[in-house]
Amino acid sequence: MTTLTRIGNSRGVRIPKAIIEQAQLENKELVFKIIDEGLLIQPVQKPRQGWEKEFDKVLETKGAGQIDQEWLDAPLIDDEQWKW
Repeated sequence: MTTLTRIGNSRGVRIPKAIIEQAQLENKELVFKIIDEGLLIQPVQKPRQGWEKEFDKVLETKGAGQIDQEWLDAPLIDDEQWKW
């Protein structure tokens, strides 16, 4: 259990190290949300963060099938090349 601590003109909460580790909050940017029951503290969710690393890991362990490899090797095109 913790209480609010004065930090300048604001108030802060000291979070025990064990809780930070269990919630995997170490070195993460946090967001605060007001909910009916009080205050929710969560790490900022960054869409697609780490996807490239995970894709590479799967390709290393399982390899890419013929169809997958065609997609991976396909050249990128811009909007001007699309026919609508």
